[in-house]
Amino acid sequence: MANFQQKLEKYADLALKKGVNLQKGQGLIISAPIEAQHLVHIITAKAYGRGAKDVHVEWADDLLSYMKLKHAPMDVIENFPKWKADGMEEMVKDGYSFLSIYGPDPDLMKDVDGSRMAAKNKASAEALKTYRDYVMNYKVTWNIIAYPQASWAKKIYPGLSEEKAKEKLWDQIFMITRVDQEDPIEAWNVHNERLRQAREYLNEKNYRKLHYKAPGTDLTIDLPEGHVWQGGSKKSEAGVEFNPNIPTEEVFTLPHKNGVNGTVTSTKPLNYGGSLIENFQLTFENGQIVHFTAETGEDTLKHLLETDDGAKRLGEVALVPHESPISQSGHIFFNTLYDENASCHLAIGKAYPSTLKDGIGMSEDVRKERGANDSLIHVDFMMGSEDLDIQGEKDDGTTEPVFIDGSWALEF
Repeated sequence: MANFQQKLEKYADLALKKGVNLQKGQGLIISAPIEAQHLVHIITAKAYGRGAKDVHVEWADDLLSYMKLKHAPMDVIENFPKWKADGMEEMVKDGYSFLSIYGPDPDLMKDVDGSRMAAKNKASAEALKTYRDYVMNYKVTWNIIAYPQASWAKKIYPGLSEEKAKEKLWDQIFMITRVDQEDPIEAWNVHNERLRQAREYLNEKNYRKLHYKAPGTDLTIDLPEGHVWQGGSKKSEAGVEFNPNIPTEEVFTLPHKNGVNGTVTSTKPLNYGGSLIENFQLTFENGQIVHFTAETGEDTLKHLLETDDGAKRLGEVALVPHESPISQSGHIFFNTLYDENASCHLAIGKAYPSTLKDGIGMSEDVRKERGANDSLIHVDFMMGSEDLDIQGEKDDGTTEPVFIDGSWALEF
């Protein structure tokens, strides 16, 4: 127990120091499930110890969320509380950092009507647009970490008791986030440097197109002029270095919104708002999804793609080698934060402005002209595997392997 508490303390330190990188005099917003109360208390104490001026906690209860989504009138579902959106907007404008502690039940919303889920997600996306702009443009620092709620742990380890399943998932989380190492902060410094080398190498290559081949996948993706590969740590508008995701194993950029053609097949389940979408396939023509199928959750996928016009196009292309620690764990986590870092993935919806040269300073209209997609949503889905090959096409039309059998073919 003492060893677990020490690791939990390190986990909290990691979220504050390498995650949001909380500065003295800054405020912190924590979004967390009520089950994570002990971890939130540790983080809060450490945040005040670092000189935080305020720690505001937004508690979540998945079961209450389910009851509301299942039974509340549609006029409630379709209207996100203005007071809440205004409060979030006020705090990020005041320079608050945002820490999300995440670990939802993958099956909780499976019997909720897809149209109700879609209405709720669209309402929150519209109401929180300004807040989201601050996040996606790195005007504030933010971070997402995981917490093994019992229902999530049992989904991964159904043969264990809740207590044993949580213990086992904690062990996985500590290993994957490098918390089990003697100095997790230094381990993350080394990891961030490795990701920096990968993104800089790809930026030097400046491919104009990527061609993906795998069972069920034959997809070409045009990369717009001025695309920028990113990965690992970021710098906020104020120059503060932070890690948005812990864990992270990806380097990513944006595709041209009109330059995606072919078919892609998912390789891991997508947990979207508490509903699983499994074994799905998307077909693109000139950047737009023109056909889709799913073995499970097709109705949820349909409503997701109908969010707005941008929801039918891609906003991110991300490369993750098959030998990432999450992939090598052998688990499907039913949690995008983890599964996306086990697999090459794509994102439906809005592109990060920072993945286009000078994109953060551009107007939305200019970014669109340059090929960046815009949408209310940004939803990652996994399509990588040990069978994935990726070819990169240069400006002169020659090609070279980027990935072979799910791993880097490039040396950097």
